[in-house]
Amino acid sequence: MKLTKTSNRLINEKSPYLLQHAHNPVDWYPWGDEAFAKAKAEDKPVFLSIGYSTCHWCHVMERESFEDPEVAEILNKHFISVKVDREERPDIDTIYMAVCQAITGHGGWPLTVILTPDKKPFFAGTYFPKQDSRGMPGLIGMLTRITGLWQNEREKLQYTVNDITRVIENNFFTHDRGAITKDTLSRAYNYFENSFDPEYGGFGRAPKFPSPHNLSFLLRYWKMTGREQALEMVEKTLESMYLGGIYDHIGFGFSRYSTDRRWLVPHFEKMLYDNALLAIAYLETYQAAKKEKWAKITRDIFTYVLRDMTSPEGAFYSAEDADSEGVEGKFYVWTPDEIKEVLGTEEGEKFCQQYDITPEGNFEGKSIPNLIRTGYRSGDPLAIKQLFIYRDRRVHPFKDDKILTGWNGLMIAALSLGARVLEEPQYAEAAEKAVSFIMENLRREDGRLLARYRDGEAAYAAYVDDYAFLVWGLIELYQATFKPDWLLLALELNRDMLKYFWDESNGGLFQYGSDAENLISRPKETYDGATPSGNSVAALNLLKLARLTGDSNLEEKSRIQLQVFGGSINEAPMGHSHFLMGAWFDMVPPLEVTLCGDPKSGEMKEMLRVINSDFRPELLLTLKPPGDAGEQISEIVPFTKDRRPMEGRATAYVCTNYACRQPVIGSKQLREIME
Repeated sequence: MKLTKTSNRLINEKSPYLLQHAHNPVDWYPWGDEAFAKAKAEDKPVFLSIGYSTCHWCHVMERESFEDPEVAEILNKHFISVKVDREERPDIDTIYMAVCQAITGHGGWPLTVILTPDKKPFFAGTYFPKQDSRGMPGLIGMLTRITGLWQNEREKLQYTVNDITRVIENNFFTHDRGAITKDTLSRAYNYFENSFDPEYGGFGRAPKFPSPHNLSFLLRYWKMTGREQALEMVEKTLESMYLGGIYDHIGFGFSRYSTDRRWLVPHFEKMLYDNALLAIAYLETYQAAKKEKWAKITRDIFTYVLRDMTSPEGAFYSAEDADSEGVEGKFYVWTPDEIKEVLGTEEGEKFCQQYDITPEGNFEGKSIPNLIRTGYRSGDPLAIKQLFIYRDRRVHPFKDDKILTGWNGLMIAALSLGARVLEEPQYAEAAEKAVSFIMENLRREDGRLLARYRDGEAAYAAYVDDYAFLVWGLIELYQATFKPDWLLLALELNRDMLKYFWDESNGGLFQYGSDAENLISRPKETYDGATPSGNSVAALNLLKLARLTGDSNLEEKSRIQLQVFGGSINEAPMGHSHFLMGAWFDMVPPLEVTLCGDPKSGEMKEMLRVINSDFRPELLLTLKPPGDAGEQISEIVPFTKDRRPMEGRATAYVCTNYACRQPVIGSKQLREIME
């Protein structure tokens, strides 16, 4: 597309975030050789701005500064300006976010970094207002000072560049070896216990993030130790999140985080990854606590995702914005008059009372529906449906419709687990459609995965998270469908992951591949933040695949993976809850169950119900059907080779703690063994 007077180079990009800035007066470049060559040729610093399409403060900074002619004039005259979508380029984001944290002690988006033409940073921050305000330095003043330093004190800046580069290399992307023990898990648990909010659930004070992998870790700690407090903290947190405004009581699904302690006022954007990981946490808690409400909430999450976040071809979109019509939360809030208009006076008043819809409001004069005061109840489905139809006519928040391989992997894992636990085969079918889309559209002819698809274009060599999350999804999908092809694909992609990302010298997995663009650093991430790290998920995948296949190379890699990061994880175990789940899986007695027989028989379905109704995260489940598929499974999972149905009936072979029981027929005997 040709540039016009009202557009810049971002007009040719596919990223919704970059396209949001394509008509700014700032002369933006996408990240690439052209921008850095121009910076070098003109001897200018690079103004790097990183964000994502549903980021509220990114929108604010755009409106205040990047749409402003005065700011644009300074940037265009003295800088080369580069925009990056952090969801397309997590490698760039990881490195320069570490820079921001090193310089300022905190991070966030929008991320603002000033670089030399050879990509080395010397200044970083997050959001800047146009002018100094509220004790915050303004963008214009900051740019003016940096321009002066660049032109008059270059030597001093070079010292800063060298210092920052050294700090990043020596402190942010290095890891100490060590053993992860039960004591490590206990110290993580103690942190969560001490920071738990007994009144409203969650950990610490505001803002509160769901961080579902922390809850999944606590469930495993409960399973290992019998500490009821661990399960109670999980249930209290899951219930409080559901009762609060962070949950969309009208259209379902969870927002990204709560700005307050009570989970009332969310940051209204909805992310695919949060809803995938929360669905897993609710499913596991349903298995552990046997309360139907956890199953219902999970079904509602899937209703939201399959209705609003699924492309016609079956892949999953990335996010929905917090803002509509330029106002945060406008789509989601209500007045009592609106409720009564839809439901009638009597039903409307009842609904308002139940869901805290008041004349004065609980958010900027309007009300976010919530059940904090009234407590859990299933609500009137007809009223919810009527309000949903009414709300659907409002101007919707922007939907980021790009398809990310890694985030799709998380939702594939969630739906696959949902299919097993809730006995809902349509969830597995949805997961299979997403895998098929990725294989057809996000894989090159040579087999290399790509990270992002949008508007007919797949781009960017996939990152370690993409491989690890998708392999996780495929392992779960196999255990939901028992189709050998999904297990074979998991093994194939796992091999590719080791080929492109494994550090042969020191162990562990780099964030970007050996065939990708070489940046100023090659990080290995282990921190389990908004999503688990690729190294954390890969550690557990490697252990599971090693046990299933008996592949000693995978087992060795899994041991190295746990060791190479162990020392660093021992320093801050609470920040590595998903990694600790891998360590937990390695510590507990393994449980392997092979079912032999017709997967469609009533007897087999009863046996599966026995297995899937309890919380058994240590379980590796295989099913050996008659015929070619059974032979195929025997080749992939050698220990199933001599296992067959007895007396022509569904038969279970159960091995625990490296010892196998006598095979059993039927669900009654299986239940006795499993208990």
